[in-house]
Amino acid sequence: QVQLVESGGGLVQAGGSLRLSCAASGSTLRIGRMGWYRQAPGKQRELVAAITSGGSTNYADSLKGRFTISRDNAKNTVYLQMNSLKPEDTAVYYCNAQAGLYMYNYWGQGTQVTVSS
Repeated sequence: QVQLVESGGGLVQAGGSLRLSCAASGSTLRIGRMGWYRQAPGKQRELVAAITSGGSTNYADSLKGRFTISRDNAKNTVYLQMNSLKPEDTAVYYCNAQAGLYMYNYWGQGTQVTVSS
């Protein structure tokens, strides 16, 4: 079992920045890819960014250049630096980790990000 706890969400004005953190605990030895997803009201959950244990990253095309994902394997923590935030970035952001022999998906409880215009 892996537990994920997100932090760092909040209310920010358009153009501002936020940094999300997600700390993993439990059976962390087998964690592979970690990532961030988001879900806005009335929309499906979508991938924001992901990073492998080796540091390879991928991003949603629309977010490249504004968001940066990073990871501290020693702390079992993944970060999402969000710059130049826009109102359309408003959503609940969820941390995801794939772990175990079959890369089961674990999810955090989500953190709200609200960008005001």
